[in-house]
Amino acid sequence: MDKDVMRQPWNSERRLTAIGRAALSVPARQAFADRQLGSERTILDYGCGRGDDVRSLRRLDCRITGWDPYFRPESKLERADVVLLTYVLNVIEDPLERRRTLAEAWELAGTVLIVSARLTWERSKVRGEEFGDGLLTSRRTFQHLFGASELRDYVGEVTGTRCVSAAPGVVYAFKDDSARLAYLAHRIVPDAAWLASEDTTSAIAAVIDHVEHRGRQPGVEEMPRPVAELLAHLKPNELKRLVRDSADPLKVSMAGERTTLNTLLFLAVELFNGRGPFGSLPLGVQRDVRTFFSSYKEACRRADRLLLKLRDDGYVRGAMNASRVGKVTPTALYVHRRALDRMPTVLRLYEHCASIAAGRPQEWALAKLKHQGRAVSWLDYPEFDKDPHPRIRSSYLVDLQSLETSHVSYASSANRPLLHRKHEFLAPDDPDVPRYRRLTESELRAGLYENPHLIGTEAGWAAELIRCGRELRGHRLVRRAAD
Repeated sequence: MDKDVMRQPWNSERRLTAIGRAALSVPARQAFADRQLGSERTILDYGCGRGDDVRSLRRLDCRITGWDPYFRPESKLERADVVLLTYVLNVIEDPLERRRTLAEAWELAGTVLIVSARLTWERSKVRGEEFGDGLLTSRRTFQHLFGASELRDYVGEVTGTRCVSAAPGVVYAFKDDSARLAYLAHRIVPDAAWLASEDTTSAIAAVIDHVEHRGRQPGVEEMPRPVAELLAHLKPNELKRLVRDSADPLKVSMAGERTTLNTLLFLAVELFNGRGPFGSLPLGVQRDVRTFFSSYKEACRRADRLLLKLRDDGYVRGAMNASRVGKVTPTALYVHRRALDRMPTVLRLYEHCASIAAGRPQEWALAKLKHQGRAVSWLDYPEFDKDPHPRIRSSYLVDLQSLETSHVSYASSANRPLLHRKHEFLAPDDPDVPRYRRLTESELRAGLYENPHLIGTEAGWAAELIRCGRELRGHRLVRRAAD
């Protein structure tokens, strides 16, 4: 940090905002899950507070140092592959210093800067008086709360990059655009696991499995090193012949169709977030384009058409009605996270665009895609699999037209909304569907759905169970015992 800034007296007690944590912070957890943090990268926690993330990440074999102007001023500020700027911008009351701090953190980042901040929906948790562009509490701590898309735009403006919202209040700014595209590609199409290989036969089997999942032969650079070494003695055409003779043609064909759609989805999302030249694409995506399209130009043209279809209410509504997964209501399509990748490609694009713009929360069970107006909500039902009628805990909405976000918590509500007909939110072949469907059928026979306007909340549902003389034992409906 600039020495002149360090000598300035603070107008607020920033050190008091440094809370103690027993586990990783939400931003660090997200970055670790996204493979932005790991033992192969150096990490700097810039403004680390009491250093809890530093200690937790060291236990995960990360090479991390922490610096803080109050708790660790003696630490050296040195360039690192990854710089964490965790809940720092919120507590700086001077807008110029806030901007300068972000710029200095960016200068220290070699690969990616990970910025997190508290969001406007937390306003009810912060008690204080208006002060500058934020709030000053009775403890003289300052909080500037960001809108989710505001944070992404702010980081992008200061760093001069196309940023990605990894989660609400967590933004990634990459030094190299190819790193951003690699992150997007992994987010849209996670790498398939390779089978373990101990000899030439098992290595060939691993390549066959990859071909049946991706629809094309992998390049040597895509293979795990042990597989590539075990196959190094084979000529390329010999390996192709072995794979062609052994792979299931139907599986390869279906995988090729799936990879074609995934590539279009990636290119459409890339355009939404800024499209780069062919050479900047991840190698796997480059090979997909060469295999399944006549040219990069043709692939981009088809992706552009897909993005245009997202603006067509009639087309989107038709895709929702044709979706083989999820529940269509008069206003939206609801899909469980396990079935999200089974939606039509234009609907997957719909959800991905919202997640890139303002972040997809870490905890959610259902995605809600509106027919009109282009808004996506992620609904958190923490007990979806255990509770026959799960209660909602929170909802996070992103409006794709205004990029405004909103968050509603039901944690303290005494009469929460709940779900019925759980099987309808899943893919038909989900292993839990038969059990959930049997429950729904037994509830229908018992007359529990005769008053649909009453059963949408905990109190109304409990009253209807009493009226019908029934109670639930797990996912079984039984007659209520006589009082």
